[in-house]
Amino acid sequence: MGATAKRVHITTFGCQMNEYDSGRLAGLLAELGYERAEAPQEADLILVNTCSVRQRAEHKVYSLVGALKELKQRRPGLIIGVGGCVAQQEGQKLLDQIPHLDLVFGTGALERLPELLEEAGRGHRRALVDLPAAPARQPLRAPARAGLKALVTVMEGCDNFCSYCVVPHVRGRERSRPAAEVIAEAAGLTQAGAREITLLGQNVNSYRDPGEGLDFPGLLKRLCGLPQLTRLTFTTSHPKDLSFRLMEALAGLDKVMKKLHLPAQSGSDRVLKAMGRGYTRRQYLDKVEGLRRLVPGVALGGDIIVGFPGESEEDFEQSLELLELAGYDFLYSFKYSDRPFTRASRLSGKLSEEVKAQRLARLHARQNQLVLELHRSLAGQVVQVLVEGPAKKGAGLLTGRCQAGRAVNFPGPPELAGGLARVRIEEGLVNSLRGRLLPA
Repeated sequence: MGATAKRVHITTFGCQMNEYDSGRLAGLLAELGYERAEAPQEADLILVNTCSVRQRAEHKVYSLVGALKELKQRRPGLIIGVGGCVAQQEGQKLLDQIPHLDLVFGTGALERLPELLEEAGRGHRRALVDLPAAPARQPLRAPARAGLKALVTVMEGCDNFCSYCVVPHVRGRERSRPAAEVIAEAAGLTQAGAREITLLGQNVNSYRDPGEGLDFPGLLKRLCGLPQLTRLTFTTSHPKDLSFRLMEALAGLDKVMKKLHLPAQSGSDRVLKAMGRGYTRRQYLDKVEGLRRLVPGVALGGDIIVGFPGESEEDFEQSLELLELAGYDFLYSFKYSDRPFTRASRLSGKLSEEVKAQRLARLHARQNQLVLELHRSLAGQVVQVLVEGPAKKGAGLLTGRCQAGRAVNFPGPPELAGGLARVRIEEGLVNSLRGRLLPA
């Protein structure tokens, strides 16, 4: 693009959906002539793609954008923008509170960034936070080269309105992308070198093609027909919508990884009701048991929120018990924090930060103990690993993931990267497995 090309630096907070959206932003800006800047100091445009699901993530955004004030003073022509969930939540308030901020774009306004940039170049500050009724995006232009793994969004928004969750307020109601558009994007990524694709949605179980009515298991089956695709996985699944058809797809489609993220959020029926989750502890565990019967060896992941308003010690103990009953292979756990617009923020019975921190520590300790026992029980198994490259620790070690999504480290030659390898598990650790390479 030459020495005069403008440069952009993008910082991303939050979930894989935000990572995907940052990829969309980078692609859109590349078409406008922007090159990537490794550091904010090198950029003509700085964008912060934000998350508001947890209060801590929101505070990080304000801290980062505030720290850019000095850079803006030294370089008045620098454009600074905030997008994503905090932008959707705060809108014009961000511009009012941060004078050196030039533009704000919500989760449904990514494609209108060129318009905002043009206005910012003329000195006009603006916030766009209207949520569309349907995904207005164009499919991402396939890169010339893609990494081994890639993300593709299949649907956005959520209709569940759990009492603690801000997602429906900042991402809008459920909107599914046409299957043909999803498949075309995935095909382009595999042709560019991607071998594992993760499908994203706030509740992929609710996916429904807006034209032909294809459901999510049907979409998985079509995507498995892509010849260059090795593995397919997805996140996230709402327990109340987990269908037998999706369990069958996990069991019967060879390219679909044998792992499922199924957030419970609590092990207490009383708390689940207050959260508005739409299922009981027993109903959740019944689905887990059905899944394990259909998909032996499936790696199950969960979410637990500790310290929900009114959570008693007995409620928390039931969440601890759920860890063992569900047999989670991986777990995302959080301290409850009030979020704007949510019903839970108006509930009484808020717990102290000290109590929440103590319960979270106990939850982590119990989960680490259980997963270590689980991983040690896998010794002797032979697994197929998609090799990602050199391990971060250990000279001569490669790393990759097995069909159940578990990290596996083993000695092997670098040229195996990007391909499949047979590995015998020899040791189970909390966060990974260690093994020995077997002949192909």
